[in-house]
Amino acid sequence: MSASHQPPHARSRRPLHRSRRRLGLAAAGLTLAAAATLLAGCSGPVALDPAADATNPSCADVIVRLPDTVADAERRETDAQATGAWGDPAAVLLVCGVEPPGPTTLPCDNVNGIDWIRDDSDAPTYTFTTFGRTPAVQVVVDSLAASGTSALVDLEPAVASIPQTSACLNADDVLGVPTPTPTPTPAETPASTPAP
Repeated sequence: MSASHQPPHARSRRPLHRSRRRLGLAAAGLTLAAAATLLAGCSGPVALDPAADATNPSCADVIVRLPDTVADAERRETDAQATGAWGDPAAVLLVCGVEPPGPTTLPCDNVNGIDWIRDDSDAPTYTFTTFGRTPAVQVVVDSLAASGTSALVDLEPAVASIPQTSACLNADDVLGVPTPTPTPTPAETPASTPAP
């Protein structure tokens, strides 16, 4: 593929995961070179590094449930255990067995019952990591080529095979600030009708 047909972030080879340390996701195994090559695209198997906990039986449950199509992109073969890729060039990457994230100030999105920590520091490439599931699953989406929301919806049946043990909390839950309860307004009473 010529350089003119590669996404801008692939040509520059800028880091795709600047916030790895912040989330403790270095175990994801998506090296800079591998991620840049994947998102740049080429035929054949997609080269990925397995995550530290890729041999976890829960990851096997996820991988056997992966769909053939994600965000309208066809599944590609990968060369690492507990990984998945879709699109040519690869626009959606999945790695199972990453270290579960701890508390973070990054946004948490619930998509079809799955809590995802969203790191948009490398937009238009977004990194989503499951929260409250061990091992964690990480999905990297090139939003110029695929919809992140569609990808997460399509991956939900596979990812849901890992049981949820905790959920994202909002500031009210953590700080103990009560959320105001709306005051009900009395319903209007129907006008009296005169007796016949």
